[in-house]
This record gives sequence, structure tokens and C-alpha cells, in this order.
Amino acid sequence: MSLLCIEGLSKSFSGLHAVREVNLEVSEREFLGIIGPNGAGKTTLFSLLSGEQLPTEGRVTFDGTDITGWPAHKIAKAGLVRTFQLMRPFESMSVLENVTVAALSRRHSREDARRHALEVLDRVQLSDQVGGNVSTMSTASLKRLELARALAMEPRVLLLDEVLAGLVPVERAPMIDLLRTLPEQGLTVLFVEHIMAAIMALSERLVVMHEGAVLTMGDPRTVVEDRRVVEAYLGEETP
Repeated sequence: MSLLCIEGLSKSFSGLHAVREVNLEVSEREFLGIIGPNGAGKTTLFSLLSGEQLPTEGRVTFDGTDITGWPAHKIAKAGLVRTFQLMRPFESMSVLENVTVAALSRRHSREDARRHALEVLDRVQLSDQVGGNVSTMSTASLKRLELARALAMEPRVLLLDEVLAGLVPVERAPMIDLLRTLPEQGLTVLFVEHIMAAIMALSERLVVMHEGAVLTMGDPRTVVEDRRVVEAYLGEETP
């Protein structure tokens, strides 16, 4: 049974179809890659799934429950959590405090939330920065902090929006290794990314969006060799 089921999901803005009749089923512990050119509707799709925007049409079912139209905080509480490409941590708080705030969405006491935050920071390899000032962190560390805040909310489905953007190659490799462990931890991951090497290394299945709709989906190697995908997004060379 699919953990996440998207049926006919659409979003229009004054006649502009940002997302058009997306149908997608995602299995538990699957790592699903999503690619497409800028403006393809990838981030809007995440916003619809996470409750930041309401769909014009369609339905989202999570673990057998229709969550269409739920507010973002209720969807996150249910276990579907997203990260953002533009990180906005609380700059007046330490690294630990940032993650503790996220953990309080699940934990009933500050001390319990703090313990959980420390565990999560260890998982994302930020234990050496728990007391650090967020304003002085590198981009790579901020990306890990963004992931830590999402993990602290104990999701079942994690929507990752370009967590590798802005990283140089030497920083990407350890981040990819970290992301690869997420399904082993029981997480289902939807992964929007433009770095094809990462998409190919991590994705079990690949979805291509174009002009708001799903162009094709399937085995990553087969998908990137599809002529329609090459023309719409990848250019003349495939990895």
C-alpha cells in the first residue's frame, strides 16, 4: 500500500497552471527523485503537499487519511515535513536551540526536546556546533541544520527541496552519504534537486515535471535517456 497518494493535484494562479493534474503514489521508505526545469512546478507541488498552499483541484492521502486542505502545522504533526531551499534559522538562537524548537512539536517537555535535538544533531554530524552561533555557520552546516530541524519533528515522509544547492563538490559527497541513510531510518523521501549526479546516486525512482505536469517517471537511468526528458531539461548529454 502506498504511504502517500496524490490524485489529480492541480494549482492555478489567475489562470496560470503551476501544477497540473499530478498523479503519484509513493511507497514507504522509497527515495523518490523529482527533477524538471525552473518553473516546472516542483516547489509548488511541495507547498501543496505540506499545506502551505491549497490545491485548486485534487486530493492528497497520507497513510490512508485524506489530508487535502489541512493546515501546514497539522500536516507536519501527522508526519509529513519539508525543508526549504532558502534556510531561515532563528539567528538569535544557538544551533541546539534551533533544533530544540523543532523538537518541541513532538516532545512534551523542554528537556526531552533538548535530548532529542542532541541526538538529531549527532545524526547530521553537527555535534561539534551545538552551542555555535547560526549567523557564523557555513552554507554546508546550514544545510545540515535545516535537515536537522526537519528530522527533529520525527517525520515519516520528508520533502527535501534542493538540500545540495550552493554546496561545492567536496561538500556534496558527505551530504549525499547522509541522505542515503534516511530510508534505513524508516523515512520516505521526496527529493527535488538539480544536481543529476546526486539524483542518480540516491533515487530509486525518478519523476520528471514539465510545465506543471508529470512528463514521465520510472527507473532513473531509463528516464534520463528518454528523448522527451533530454529535450525538456537535460540538454543533449545524459550522465
